[in-house]
Amino acid sequence: MARIVVIEDEPDLQKVLGYNLRQAGYEVLAALTGQEGLRHVRDGQPNLVLLDLMLPDLPGTDVCKAIKSDPNTRAIPVMMLTAKGEEIDRVLGFELGADDYVVKPFSVRELMLRVAAVLRRSQPEPQSQRAFRFGVLRVDCDAHRVWVADQEVELTALEFKLLITLYERRNRVQERAVLLEDVWQMEAAVTTRTVDTHVKRLREKLVQAGDYIETVRGVGYRFAENPEGAAR
Repeated sequence: MARIVVIEDEPDLQKVLGYNLRQAGYEVLAALTGQEGLRHVRDGQPNLVLLDLMLPDLPGTDVCKAIKSDPNTRAIPVMMLTAKGEEIDRVLGFELGADDYVVKPFSVRELMLRVAAVLRRSQPEPQSQRAFRFGVLRVDCDAHRVWVADQEVELTALEFKLLITLYERRNRVQERAVLLEDVWQMEAAVTTRTVDTHVKRLREKLVQAGDYIETVRGVGYRFAENPEGAAR
């Protein structure tokens, strides 16, 4: 049974989340403050944290930083819950290490789908290609390490999986719906800009190698067939 820590200061919403998560078979540890939530995370070693960003004692961003900076908890996936839905807010969340970002108000059904997807993809998967080079890009799948022009780049687990998926299907257009199902393991019917936000952030981290990920307008993305001539 997966254990989920819910850090949410609205009692009614916390009750709704707790009820639906328990109905889905999860064990739930609830907290109304960031400090209480951090204690649950450190003591309970959950499989997932649902984190509200507006908390009474400290910002949710600080809670996320604390989780991701601790070697004992940094591997725990964090799903942010917030009323802030602008792109810059989502990018900041992903920069802090969040695995997903859900904007309030949200449907319980969509949230449960996202929870299941995050838990599935947090399980280790064997990589079909252990290491490769592509232009200035070098990847070691076993070590989960990426270099661009011999400078190491730090990617989140989700960004790494997105990069590998696009590379292994290079020169083939990947629709957003396909990426949602294969990378996020989420139903394509769920309306989200998560794919675009992650691709943008991944490109920024890859600097010049970001041009290898090409946009096919109105369709999705593809990884270039060869390093020369790659363009967004």
